[in-house]
Amino acid sequence: MTMMKAVVIRKPGGPEVLKVERRPIPKPRSGEVLIRVKAFGLNRSEMFTRQGHSPSVKFPRILGIEAVGVVEKAPGDEFRKGDIVATAMGGMGRQFDGGYAEYTCVPATQVQLIKATIPWETLGASPEMLQTAWGSLFKSLRLAKGERLLIRGGTTSVGLAAAAIAKGHGAFVAATTRKSDRDKLLRASGVDQVFIDTGSIADQVREVCPGGVDKVLELVGTTTLSDSLRCARQRGIVCMTGMVGNQWSFDNFSPMDVIPTAVSLTTYDGGSEDFMLTPLEDLVEQIIAGALHVHVGRIFHLDEIAEAHRCMEENKASGKIVVLT
Repeated sequence: MTMMKAVVIRKPGGPEVLKVERRPIPKPRSGEVLIRVKAFGLNRSEMFTRQGHSPSVKFPRILGIEAVGVVEKAPGDEFRKGDIVATAMGGMGRQFDGGYAEYTCVPATQVQLIKATIPWETLGASPEMLQTAWGSLFKSLRLAKGERLLIRGGTTSVGLAAAAIAKGHGAFVAATTRKSDRDKLLRASGVDQVFIDTGSIADQVREVCPGGVDKVLELVGTTTLSDSLRCARQRGIVCMTGMVGNQWSFDNFSPMDVIPTAVSLTTYDGGSEDFMLTPLEDLVEQIIAGALHVHVGRIFHLDEIAEAHRCMEENKASGKIVVLT
């Protein structure tokens, strides 16, 4: 077999611009790995690219910043045929064709071996989600045991994963949701305190945590960032990681007004090096043991990619959207 099914985007637009086509299977060179893709998660950065908000991405392109599957070929012998692996970032779906296909070819330096066995849909949900949650908590926020963490946008896939990881690390975890019926979902992921997000929750937070929380993981974005900064204590840290609010920048930004005295503002945008530093195998073992819950919101197949993107764009999945090939 020399051909594969792949999702190709030739111009920006709505979900309908994602077309399943027949493409030649990539041929790996030394230092590359050809992976037979079994599953991949959807990410909002892919939606932004599809909408035309990634000017560096040239079309036509196969999107997808992550994938899990089985090694088909590794000319440099970094992996054996049949190895179960995960890959993410490093230009996937942006500088070169990514995971929205039956096969993807990536540098061996951005591939992790997974020895544990879990369902493909669970593993497919994990690479970018766990990398983002882990990196935000421990690289940018430097979360320590016993600290008070607020997750703004707690029911996002990254938010749910971050809550579980932070709870396992010994933190007190608070999280926000706009819907009161998500309380059970959040608490199942280790959240100790749920705040119903009205857009302005700083006063609520300070009633529960006088002086403010130690760390804030901001997953909604610029629409709530100024309020999240008010939730942090002095010498606290706010990390902006997500933008589910779909607004890229402040309309008017005055740092002296927006950033409280002695509160630090940082970001997290992990690349392939951060992915490789993420203890993915250990986290998968925690998933198997039941200590870490990965919430798969919806499962689609490759031919349903437009519907899957529409589901993501309309925020209809309570958890990670996964596509099986």
